[in-house]
Amino acid sequence: MIQTLFGSIEERPSFLERMKEAVTRTRESLSERIEDVISIGREIDQSTLDDLEAALIAADLGVPTTTAALQTLREKVDRKQVGNVDEVKRVLKGELLAMLNSAEKSPVRRVDGEPEVILVVGVNGTGKTTTIGKLSHLLRSQGKTVLLAAADTFRAAAIEQLEVWGDRTGTEVIKNKPGGDPAAVLFDAMQAAKARKTDYVIVDTAGRLHTKTNLMTELEKMRRTAQRFSATAPHETLLVMDGTTGQNGLQQARLFTQSAGVTGIVLTKLDGTAKGGVVVAISKELGLPVRYVGVGEKVGDLLPFNPRDFVNSLFD
Repeated sequence: MIQTLFGSIEERPSFLERMKEAVTRTRESLSERIEDVISIGREIDQSTLDDLEAALIAADLGVPTTTAALQTLREKVDRKQVGNVDEVKRVLKGELLAMLNSAEKSPVRRVDGEPEVILVVGVNGTGKTTTIGKLSHLLRSQGKTVLLAAADTFRAAAIEQLEVWGDRTGTEVIKNKPGGDPAAVLFDAMQAAKARKTDYVIVDTAGRLHTKTNLMTELEKMRRTAQRFSATAPHETLLVMDGTTGQNGLQQARLFTQSAGVTGIVLTKLDGTAKGGVVVAISKELGLPVRYVGVGEKVGDLLPFNPRDFVNSLFD
């Protein structure tokens, strides 16, 4: 609490504090495993690192990412440059942060004088519609104007769910009848946004049949529709992934990345898993930055992702 002339007010937790709270289960699991592997008095050698490798894979970093993360550590152990658990953690933190930062090679394309279009894709059940609502709230809290396009017309409940989030965040939803043309919904939303000089158009897209050509064809049609209003649209294509699915979600991500031009990841339900290491695996194996993480059910529980805060949260 902070004391003021007008009484006390509750201090809002920092992003780092909220991130640490979200990855509590991952941190406790990972720290416990590392402490078990590198017990007091045990020499840190290649055998120790083999055990550490298993601990990192259990945290869902995946085999390729874990192997890459331990390469530098193995070299330092060979040269007797690492002697205790704190040094092991320091080297690991540096390697994981480097992996996360290396994926930040596709910055969001900012535009002046026209709506910024964000396509949101992903299979059903990952928290896609909820993420759109939270993202709208986040942008509006920054003073931006937002329109939501209900382009998941194949599932009637999706339109209703988006309207619930529109009411909750005070954001208008542009919609059509269930079963209508998704690109037509986007056209109407872009037309309205252009006329009103809206800052952002966030587009909800169909989330099923991700292995079928027809869905990817629809996504491509929407991209062309957006480009009728802005040559560089969509300016961001976010893939929503469920953090609790871990490595299983990576195959879905690969399919969308190849077919839908994904530029960034939103990882939901990070607070509900002990396998938060998948964040690093996504960045390393897909070469895509994590833009946001969902850390709870409330409207404000979507955090812009900060690689350094995340890595610190895993170990500190």
